[in-house]
Amino acid sequence: MVPVVTNDSSGTPRTGEPGDGPAAGGPDRADDGKSGARTARKAVGRPRRIDPARIVATARRILQEEGVDGLSMRRVAREVGTTPMALYHHVRDKDELLMLTLAGMAESVPRPELPDDPRERLLAVTLHMYRTLRQMPWVVEVLSLGDLTDKGALWIVEEALESAVACGLTPDDAVRAYRTLWHCVHGELVFRAAADRRAADPQRVRNFPDALISEADAERLPLITSLADRWVELSESYDLAVQLRKVIDGLLGPRPPARDTGN
Repeated sequence: MVPVVTNDSSGTPRTGEPGDGPAAGGPDRADDGKSGARTARKAVGRPRRIDPARIVATARRILQEEGVDGLSMRRVAREVGTTPMALYHHVRDKDELLMLTLAGMAESVPRPELPDDPRERLLAVTLHMYRTLRQMPWVVEVLSLGDLTDKGALWIVEEALESAVACGLTPDDAVRAYRTLWHCVHGELVFRAAADRRAADPQRVRNFPDALISEADAERLPLITSLADRWVELSESYDLAVQLRKVIDGLLGPRPPARDTGN
């Protein structure tokens, strides 16, 4: 799921000085072949330097407002006042641009104090990941592309793996457990973002269960029909922390019995 990069070019940057050549008011002399070479060398000069922070800030703003589909090298180049060709001298491709937008985002959120118990630590670090990304929906969309991430966020993965291993999983199974938890978090984030968009449209009709379920479905869908009137209430009372704890208990198995410290 890596984004396809389209190499687009709308021309080369002008680097020559205005007024070069006879029209600038200098002596009008025949071209001896050397002046043309000098002009060519000027035209192929180094592109104008673009502030990297401005590139990243522009890309982040587009992502926040329009999502990944709205971001392109051509779009960023236009908004920073340059050409796509010149932008490629600073950023290799769209993947690198996305990585630059992610860089430093994790470090902008303070690390929480984590409990000593590894099972509780695994839950706490997973919830921290969710709460952080809940504030950054555009980051979730970038992470959904697959192998793009912020290196500063890898401490979360390390904590999760260490916690899982401390609870008795092998390193291989710890990776699988982490992926399972990430899928739970990602799914909840995607659902919440969609719910936010729907809530912003008061005219939108809720299809499920309102428009889809009726008493006529009782025989074929008895449980759904019986819960239809309470479905919204049950959905709104959903507690991710409670459900993640159940997932973690399923991944790690039951807690070992407490040691008898009596004499």
